[in-house]
Amino acid sequence: MTPSSPYDPPAPTRELSGRRRPALVRMYRRRRRTVLLTLALLLTATGITLARAGTPPPAPPAVQGRLPDSGGAGAHDGTPAAHPVPSVGAGRFAVATGGTSVHGEDGPLHRYRVAVEQGTDQDADEFAASVDETLADPRSWIASGELRVQRVADAAEADFTVYLATPVTSERMCAEGGLSTEGYTSCRLPGQVIINLARWMEAVPDYGAPLSVYRTYVINHEVGHEFGHDHEACPGPGVPAPVMQQQTYGLEGCVANPWPYVDGNRYAGEIIP
Repeated sequence: MTPSSPYDPPAPTRELSGRRRPALVRMYRRRRRTVLLTLALLLTATGITLARAGTPPPAPPAVQGRLPDSGGAGAHDGTPAAHPVPSVGAGRFAVATGGTSVHGEDGPLHRYRVAVEQGTDQDADEFAASVDETLADPRSWIASGELRVQRVADAAEADFTVYLATPVTSERMCAEGGLSTEGYTSCRLPGQVIINLARWMEAVPDYGAPLSVYRTYVINHEVGHEFGHDHEACPGPGVPAPVMQQQTYGLEGCVANPWPYVDGNRYAGEIIP
């Protein structure tokens, strides 16, 4: 037996009297209108649901942060920072574990250790790996053949320490040696190379090179001070900037360069008194 359609009730099986037929017809029509209205409402609701399901979610807002990173010494993945760089940390430092072999051919051995301020979500061993990679590179200071470097974990064995510190902490540390960085730049004091976390994570505007290049530059620049080198000027428009140029404050027409040795030769500009 075929079920009847909900939209069209079955006709009466016997002839209706003239008095009952209009009442039944009105009842059937009311029932049909009710069913049709219910169906229309269901179809409308289904259509809205399907339309919403087919609409892609809004794209997340762009995040300002780190510059794109193309790799190289000290490189990370290059994705923008998901969270703002903290301006202040715990004021205490975690020291990287272990050490490295000696790098360099000859000359005095400079031992260093690496420490990262706690409360910054930065790993001391990862930061140490970036410092190690930079200082052991044949384009770095060991290219002179007149000095060697090695990372150690024991403070008693270290000649200097490379710190990664928040802007507030780095400013305080630098001020203790009479230097004002306004919480923006890195600095070097005798036995202390202090890298500003905000510069490490964001570099500087209009640097024109990947973040990894700036990171390599800032390590070589501040460690260069530890090795006795002074600030140098840009030699001319369009040429590489000397690593001892204050590239954080601007390139002055030069092109970003993170290495003290270029093509095997010491690359320098005029010394700034």
